[in-house]
Amino acid sequence: MTVQDIRSFNRFYTNVIGALDYSRHLYAPYTLTESRVLYELAHSEHVDAADLRTRLSLDAGYLSRILGKFERDELVERASSEKDSRRRRITLTPRGRNAAQLLDERSRESIGTLLAAVPAADRERLTEALRTVREVLGDGRAAPHPENVLLRDPGPGDLGWIVARNGAVYATEFGWNADYEGLVARIVADFAQDHDPNLERVWIAELDGRPVGCVMCVRDEAPGAARLRLLLVEPEARGLGVGDRLVRAVVGFARGVGYRELVLWTNDVLKSARSLYQRHGFVLAGETPHRSFGADLIGQDWRLPLHRAPE
Repeated sequence: MTVQDIRSFNRFYTNVIGALDYSRHLYAPYTLTESRVLYELAHSEHVDAADLRTRLSLDAGYLSRILGKFERDELVERASSEKDSRRRRITLTPRGRNAAQLLDERSRESIGTLLAAVPAADRERLTEALRTVREVLGDGRAAPHPENVLLRDPGPGDLGWIVARNGAVYATEFGWNADYEGLVARIVADFAQDHDPNLERVWIAELDGRPVGCVMCVRDEAPGAARLRLLLVEPEARGLGVGDRLVRAVVGFARGVGYRELVLWTNDVLKSARSLYQRHGFVLAGETPHRSFGADLIGQDWRLPLHRAPE
């Protein structure tokens, strides 16, 4: 391979993705760099200006101008970091989150149109080629890393992935039968058909472009309560803090939209999940033996008051 080979590929790929005219490409008033900043803010729970500079390799002055523009447009809010008063914490406003979501949807539609022209038999080959490029030109580390994990809203096919992977993982690890997959399918179908996007949400954890975890926050029957449901982390992604980030996202969202309490139901055999819930302040409220999913289990109800932030 020569320098010319890479330059030729760069020109080809730039034309394919339309990056030379990004704002027209996505029908949005943001440049490519501005869109990348919005994307990072939308997919991270806590970000400060220094984090953004590092992640995106941006000049401090350039980033400051972008954030100033976003602040004038009421897309972001800036405040002193709780951990270090010298650092500025950046958060999206509701208007900013809507803008980021719209950009994400249009980007997905655009890439979907691009992939529609690729024969199904060639898509796996394309995926492997892209992964090879990242591995060869990246830092050479084969093992996954926490910084490569992002949380995002579900896209087309992700709700089906939640059903399939819950069924497969719990069958493999605990021997649960198809009754559990049926339960997950009903929960997901109810969400897909009727949910309030202001009060209910799904997160997908993504690692190197593929989903590796999920969780839901939905309204509970009890007034003022939200319910955490369907927390799942793929075996390959465990140890990267994915579960912690997913639970933290639910807690932050539930508290932010005004729920007074967050509840969940789990089973005693899910020891890792129970430990995770305890670390986030959930308290065991009750236990009930039952036989479900082809196994004898002890169901557990856990509760977390949300009237104040943890110390």
